Amino acid sequence: MATLDIPDLSSYQTFVHGFPQDAFIQLREHAPVWWHEPTERTPDGEGFWCVSTHELVLEVFRNPKVYSSHTGGNRPFGGTTINDMEMSGKLLNMMDDPRHQRIRQLVSKGFTPKMIGRIRDDLVNRAHHILDSVAPEPGNRGACDLVIDVAAELPLQAICMLLGVPNDDRRMLCEWVDITSETFTMEEMPDAPSDASINMFLYGQRLIQERTDNPGDDLLSVVIHGELPDQVPPRLDSDEVAMFWALLFTAGSETTRKAIAGGLWELVKSPDQMARLSADRSLMGTAIEEIVRWTTPSVYKRRTATVDTTLGDQAIGAGEKVVVWEMSANRDGAVFDDPFEFRIDRSPNNHMGFGHGPHFCLGANLARLEIDVMLNAILDRWFDIEIVGDATWTRTNRLSGLKTLPIEFSDRAEQPGATG
Repeated sequence: MATLDIPDLSSYQTFVHGFPQDAFIQLREHAPVWWHEPTERTPDGEGFWCVSTHELVLEVFRNPKVYSSHTGGNRPFGGTTINDMEMSGKLLNMMDDPRHQRIRQLVSKGFTPKMIGRIRDDLVNRAHHILDSVAPEPGNRGACDLVIDVAAELPLQAICMLLGVPNDDRRMLCEWVDITSETFTMEEMPDAPSDASINMFLYGQRLIQERTDNPGDDLLSVVIHGELPDQVPPRLDSDEVAMFWALLFTAGSETTRKAIAGGLWELVKSPDQMARLSADRSLMGTAIEEIVRWTTPSVYKRRTATVDTTLGDQAIGAGEKVVVWEMSANRDGAVFDDPFEFRIDRSPNNHMGFGHGPHFCLGANLARLEIDVMLNAILDRWFDIEIVGDATWTRTNRLSGLKTLPIEFSDRAEQPGATG
């Protein structure tokens, strides 16, 4: 057995400069199912299994009866983060079928390709307004933070529109989401909720009450007033609605901005790929899938074994935590040729950036559209994009990605003689 040099994967400190790819190269080769002993930073003070290869991650995702998103064994609650969450079983991504599927059906109609396609023109207009907001004076170069000023904006505005949230509240909510997301994956959960999580909860309560009294055509109204067949009670209770609101806003605003920012960053670092995509937009579809593979904003998912089982060559006990690392699966050389090479024409591309199985990302169609629209707008207008400062990363091992990235650029729309 090779001697492995694996850092503490339960600590966000390991991820402050991005995903520790070197550690997972070792795990995929020598220990694809590896027991992570608890450290002083490990949540709940107990170890967990790390699953790193594409084949075995897929096996876990395909067997939800054995690997639960809720709990297993004698564990009172579990969830999809390394630390146990009391909200497991109530939050959509921490449920198992059949209840998970019934609740998912309440909102799935709002995320079909047909429904998402209806908002494309609106998103295109919004994307150009976003670029207008950071446009330089004519003849000058522009400067902004790629993540905060550009990549975050379109997903934020889109999820606000879909949930019926006033657009002016988006930045405030985004800040609360960032703080709350980092809190969820801290090694030691705080004794009391942060001001951000309290504010997010109270805001959600007010919005839910408004939609309860005066329903609209937004997704939140659908969830509040929709009925579940063969369920008693037939509607979600107040706690479930509140958790749905928080989950959908967070997922809709946070993960896609990291894909947009990380994808454009990689294109800037690969000017041949940037030039090729700019010249041939028919490559956008495969480019989007490669961006999702490359960035994998949702780095891992945790499951809990419901029975004693075997994964790879390891015996796993009922109730033990099983953590599948999608980012590692998306760099598996057994599935992807030259997995550490960014290729906008990669095909096939069987990535797990949107997960797999019953919990496949509900907003995948929306995410693809947002990446498509934002990248097309940038390619239409920007050139000579330059990274002018150090990137910073989110302080979490769960939803890893760029937090800030200062850039400069030239804008065709603001060049002397340019016409609208």
